[in-house]
Amino acid sequence: MGIIFGKSKKLESRVTEQDKAVLQLKQTRDKIKQHQKKIEQNLEKDRELAKKLLTSGKKDRAKLLLRKKRFQEQLLAKTDNQLENLERLVHDLEFSQVEMQVLDGLKTGNEALKKVQEVLNIDAVEKILDETREAVEKQKVCA
Repeated sequence: MGIIFGKSKKLESRVTEQDKAVLQLKQTRDKIKQHQKKIEQNLEKDRELAKKLLTSGKKDRAKLLLRKKRFQEQLLAKTDNQLENLERLVHDLEFSQVEMQVLDGLKTGNEALKKVQEVLNIDAVEKILDETREAVEKQKVCA
């Protein structure tokens, strides 16, 4: 019955903006890795084709393929740098999330400590100790 007539409570998403950013960066990283594989496959095909062209005497076409190969190798180096930057950024984001959790823990602990200190101020502790001493002395007198 509560389902039909009760108020619907909105559940807060546990996914933070940092989580979304990390996910997006990881997806981008995966796309770059796929792109690198594609470039490497093209490099291998072009090497084989250049060898065939050289054996068949078509040096001009083979030179063109070698220039293309050089360009693709430069592109591969650039994608390696981008991949490294993405990995570093993902690591930094994940580490900053851990730091935030540590700070939240410290904040919570500090607040709890302040509450305990408010309850256990020095005057209250001394009063309790005095009362305990008096009770012990009365017990000794009675015994």
